[in-house]
Amino acid sequence: MSTRTIVHLLRHGEVHNPDGILYGRLDGFKLSELGQRQALIVAEQLAGNDIVHVVASPLQRAQETAAPIVDSHRLALATDGQLIEAGNAFEGQRVSIGDGALRSPKHWPKLYNPFTPSWGEPYLAIARRMLGAVYRARAAAEGHEAVCVSHQLPIWTVRRFLEGRRLWHDPRRRQCSLASLTSLLFEDESLVSIRYAEPAGATSPKVTGA
Repeated sequence: MSTRTIVHLLRHGEVHNPDGILYGRLDGFKLSELGQRQALIVAEQLAGNDIVHVVASPLQRAQETAAPIVDSHRLALATDGQLIEAGNAFEGQRVSIGDGALRSPKHWPKLYNPFTPSWGEPYLAIARRMLGAVYRARAAAEGHEAVCVSHQLPIWTVRRFLEGRRLWHDPRRRQCSLASLTSLLFEDESLVSIRYAEPAGATSPKVTGA
């Protein structure tokens, strides 16, 4: 008889980012008031689930998103550096279309290859480290459920990898809203299905640095 395990990939809630920069892995970016409410909504959604393991990216916004789930299930929060945000050469700058760093010719050489991408951590590297984090969480919660709190691009990349889709994509079409859940259902160590939910509502993937 097979053992069923669920690993929920939870994107962090909205971040306090008044300058609208791409903050990436920078320290000091915490959840906004809305982000804190989103984290509570997800925790309420998962309150009745059989969660035995919660692990988060080391970044503050992920740790704060995980906190209400940890509290409601009376668990200790684990940290996995492989769940961290993707590296990006434009970290700390404004990168909206027609605005900020992308308007400067000195940055254009970084944009020569969108398929890798040339401006940041390779998609394949993101997928591999995220997959490792997923399977560690699956093992820790075998027969139950785990929550991994991460970031939009890492979650979307590993989902595309698991679905057998090409990793390069249009960022404006990512299905990974703030505080959304991408749930991976395993039978033993085999992935059998992927589900997606937005307990805190839909948000636009076009919002820079969200």
